[in-house]
Amino acid sequence: MVLDVWKSIKKGQFASVYLLYGTEAYLINETKQLLIENVLHEDEMDFNFSQFDLEETPVETALEDVETLPFIGERRLVFMQNPFFLTAEKTKSRVEHNVKRLEAYLADPVPYSIVVLTAPYEKLDERKKITKELKRKAVLVEAKKLGDHELKVWVKERVEASSVQIDEQATELLLELAGTNLMMLTNELDKMVLYAEADKHITVEIVEKLVAKSLEQNIFTLVDHVLQRKMESAMTILHDLLRQNEEPIKILSVMAGQVRLMYQVKELSRQGYSQQKIAGQLKVHPYRVKLALEKTGKFQERELLSIMNDLAEADYKMKTGQADKAITLELLLLKIRS
Repeated sequence: MVLDVWKSIKKGQFASVYLLYGTEAYLINETKQLLIENVLHEDEMDFNFSQFDLEETPVETALEDVETLPFIGERRLVFMQNPFFLTAEKTKSRVEHNVKRLEAYLADPVPYSIVVLTAPYEKLDERKKITKELKRKAVLVEAKKLGDHELKVWVKERVEASSVQIDEQATELLLELAGTNLMMLTNELDKMVLYAEADKHITVEIVEKLVAKSLEQNIFTLVDHVLQRKMESAMTILHDLLRQNEEPIKILSVMAGQVRLMYQVKELSRQGYSQQKIAGQLKVHPYRVKLALEKTGKFQERELLSIMNDLAEADYKMKTGQADKAITLELLLLKIRS
C-alpha cells in the first residue's frame, strides 16, 4: 500500500529499486518528492540526482549513471521515466533498450544507488520477464485511486504531518464537499492546516467555513434536494450556479451523470455486487459509490429511469435551440418534483 511505502521512506528505510505504476499522477509525484526530500540533502542534488526519459534514452545508458559512485554524499537517486518496454502498448519511440541489462542489474543492484522507475500506464504486460522480475525485486507503488478507508487515512496522516488533528466527521464532510481528487484535497487541507495553526485542530465548522463545494458536489446536492422534494433549496443552488456562469448544458450533463450513477449503483447492488466491486465495474471512486448507495435506497429503479428520460428530453431541447437553456433547467426541476 502506498501509505506504508511513504512511512518507510520517511523513516529512512529505502529500497534499491522502486516501481511506481498507474494513472494516479499525484501519488507518483508525491512518492518521488518524498524520495528526493529524504534520500538527498539539498547540496547533493546537483551531483547525485539524475532523471532519464526512457522514450529518449536507452536503459543501459541510465544504468551507467546508476552504477557511478556518488560524489560527496552516500547515495545516488536516479529516476527512469516512461519505461514503455513494460507494457504491450505501441510507441513512437525509436529507442532500442537492452532489457537484459536491466534484468542483470535487478539481480545484483549496487548498494549506493536508488533507482525509481515511473510507469504512468494503466496496465503493465505481466507476460514479459522484465515485468515479472521488477514485481519480484522492486518495491511496488500502485498509483491507483485510493479506496474509502485509504483516503481517510491519507487525509489524517496528511494533516498530522503538520502536527494538526482532524475530526472524523470533518474528514467525512471534506470528502463530501471537495470530492476525491488528491490535488484538490491537498489544496484544501493546506488551507485548513494554516487556519488551524493556533488550535492544531480541524473541526466540521472549519471545513464548512473554508472548503468550497466542487461543481459535482453542488449538483449532487441539487439532485438530492430535488429527489427529496426540497424545491426551494434546489432552485437556490441552481440559480447560484447560473450566477457563477456555469453553462446550463454542463449542469445538465453532470446531473445526468449523477442520476445515471445512482441507477447503475442501485442495479448492481441489487445483483449482489459489493461497494468495491461496483466501483471497479463502473470505474468510479468507491467514495462516490458509497454516497450514491446512501441516496438510492429511497427510490425505485423506475423513478430513476423516468428522471433519466426527462434529462435526455431537456438535453435535446437545449441542443436544438427549442427553448431558453436556463428556463429549461428550471422546468426540468419542477417536472422531476411532480
